[in-house]
Amino acid sequence: MSPSRGGVPVGALLVVTAAALWGTSGVAQELAVPTASPVAVAALRVLVGGTLLVAIAAWRAGAAELARVVRYAPGPTAAAAAAMGVFQIGYLGGIRLTGVAVGTLVAIGSAPVTAGIIDAVRGRAPGLRWGLATAVTLGGTALLVAPGGGDGARPVGVALSLAAGAAYATYAVASKKLLDTGVAPTSAVAVTFAATGVLLAPTLLWSGVAWAGTTEGLLATAWLGIVTITAGYLFFVRGLGHVEAATATTLTLAEPLTAALLAVAIVGERLSGAALVGAVLVAAGLLGAAGGRRSPV
Repeated sequence: MSPSRGGVPVGALLVVTAAALWGTSGVAQELAVPTASPVAVAALRVLVGGTLLVAIAAWRAGAAELARVVRYAPGPTAAAAAAMGVFQIGYLGGIRLTGVAVGTLVAIGSAPVTAGIIDAVRGRAPGLRWGLATAVTLGGTALLVAPGGGDGARPVGVALSLAAGAAYATYAVASKKLLDTGVAPTSAVAVTFAATGVLLAPTLLWSGVAWAGTTEGLLATAWLGIVTITAGYLFFVRGLGHVEAATATTLTLAEPLTAALLAVAIVGERLSGAALVGAVLVAAGLLGAAGGRRSPV
């Protein structure tokens, strides 16, 4: 049983904290560097966060453990890194085109749907409850992308957010295979993000990084890399040691909730009545999908 603090399990607090930190990503990008390329923001974010994760993992487990990840699971590591790269670009790009609230809800809400489809293809039927949750999620997404639904939402942005959700589901499946080899979770996350940073680094040659030299750019890069990736994933991995994976998936609803609240309160985004209903349906669908099937990780 997970130790508790003030009656709340510490594991749950760690997962919710991680999800809340992730939920600040879109606001940080749109407030600090609204004209920067989301591709460049994603690349710098992962490079900073991945580098720090490797340093921490090497300090805690040793360089040999990091090398073991690559040696024993090169395939899953490469797949997880590639999927995370697509997720980062699709996530931040979708937010730029659809808004923080809609982009985050669509990306996070669609991930369990894709994960269930992957399970079905692999011969592991997710179940009736997951099917109903998927229908609810798709209905909510339709309301979000309907004309006048979101403040400035664009179909291309929604497509990017859906791609991000699919990529994250793929990352989860690949990470599960990686962890099944017996490597330390922190080392697995560190190597994955370091590899993702290497994959995205060439995009900085054409996406432009002049913005990163400004005060706002430096602060945004530090927050996105150090806080949302390094701290966020360390909290999440630690929390997973105390709660069930399905419970952790439900608790990560704090991410789209945080993003939506910050988008309305700070960024000034507006959602129509239909979009608000859509947002509630997406959240309900995600909750149902999390409760009706085991999370991939």
